[in-house]
Amino acid sequence: MNDNLRKTAVRTIKLQADSIANLCNYINDDFEKAIEAICQCTGRLIIGGVGKSAIVAQKIVSTLNSTGTPSIFMHAADAIHGDLGIIQKNDIVMLISKSGESPEIKVLIPLITNFGNVLIGMGGNISSSLAKMCNFYINTTVSQEACPNNLAPTTSTTAQMVMGDAIAICLMEKKGFSGNDFAKFHPGGNLGKRLYLRVKDIYRFNAKPMVEKSAGLKAIILEITKGRLGATAVVNNQELLGIITDGDLRRMLETVTELENITAADIFHRYPKTIVIDELAVTALDILRSNDVSQLCVITENGQYLGMLHLHDLIREGIV
Repeated sequence: MNDNLRKTAVRTIKLQADSIANLCNYINDDFEKAIEAICQCTGRLIIGGVGKSAIVAQKIVSTLNSTGTPSIFMHAADAIHGDLGIIQKNDIVMLISKSGESPEIKVLIPLITNFGNVLIGMGGNISSSLAKMCNFYINTTVSQEACPNNLAPTTSTTAQMVMGDAIAICLMEKKGFSGNDFAKFHPGGNLGKRLYLRVKDIYRFNAKPMVEKSAGLKAIILEITKGRLGATAVVNNQELLGIITDGDLRRMLETVTELENITAADIFHRYPKTIVIDELAVTALDILRSNDVSQLCVITENGQYLGMLHLHDLIREGIV
């Protein structure tokens, strides 16, 4: 790669990193009051902008919706041509604009304030019309754009994006938004499955291999083979006593020559790795990995054997 290109890339990254770090100086009373207002809002947060700021607004809306704050994107240009009807009386409006002087933004400001909605501004000009006329102003001023001509929105839009993330995280913490809440809004894909899929949703499709302590070697082999899970549980009236894996059988055959009188009691492990039926599937994966085993015995809270969960089940579901 050309050395000049490398220097340009490094300069761009460092410039943006420094500008982002400087945002810490703008976390002030207005920022805190804006968070409080959004948190207490009984309507939605309407976020608008034009140009690159509009794209940033869409990203912030997406983040807020997925973290428990109902939000809607409103393009500032469309708003003054009919989309202003999006705004309802209990909504809060946030307008994003670096200059705070874009024609569309300047037209919107008095309209929104006349509606009586709380208006939050976000931008890089504390002397702008937006900063002066909004209820709370979130400052995202940057020293310069990464663009060599200091024109193309680069550093400024990055700053807006980061401040939007700061708003979202503050709202999550203030509302006590938990992992379970997150799962409700992300049911699709592997991420969703890691957050909501439970052992009881998976194991029941497997066989339920089990033998009594008195079972002979043939019965043990047949049960392991039939279940296709590489193991069988050893039980006493559904109470889990232990487990026998195909590996246990192979190791036993290496040391024992007389097989006629071998029973499950001679082979089984007394402390099998288990998981309770209501646990998350991702928890099962952690247990399998940390203990370097391929299957878990699924049990009730009082230790009754219900079936078996295999690593392949988690792979099939996309948990791994």
